[in-house]
Amino acid sequence: MDKAYQKLIDGNRRFALEKKFDDPEYFKKLSIGQKPDYLWIGCSDSRVPANEVTNTESGEMFVHRNIANVVVHTDFNLMSVLEYAVNVLEVKHIIVCGHYGCGGVRAAMTNKTFGLVDKWLRNIKDVYNMHHSELENIIDVEKRVDRLTELNIIEQVQHLAETKIV
Repeated sequence: MDKAYQKLIDGNRRFALEKKFDDPEYFKKLSIGQKPDYLWIGCSDSRVPANEVTNTESGEMFVHRNIANVVVHTDFNLMSVLEYAVNVLEVKHIIVCGHYGCGGVRAAMTNKTFGLVDKWLRNIKDVYNMHHSELENIIDVEKRVDRLTELNIIEQVQHLAETKIV
């Protein structure tokens, strides 16, 4: 077996053993069902795992991730997650979580082509265009990327608020 896969299998084994050691009923309790208070819509970036950055346990947060935490009304995956979280799980809070250093936001600020993801990045380019004058007045490129990250989150929250589900 490939060492990369073996690392995951060994990690899962350690995880299961530690959880059972700490709480012998851990997996039994999780199997009963979930009732999270939160829906997390976050970036796919591997450096921003929802449960780790919020210090929450399994079952406390329902999670949807995509490049640059975009809320698009035509994204059936996101809309299905949202509908399930609100109507079935009855989450109390919805979080749209972006992060500085987002590769999707940075890529959207270029004129480069990246392939299929270009269609997705179009959503962020639209946010840039909506705030073009503000962003172009920021000379420091890193500060401009940071500001677009913030504006992107604001726009995605607005998109979320405009759904029939919310």
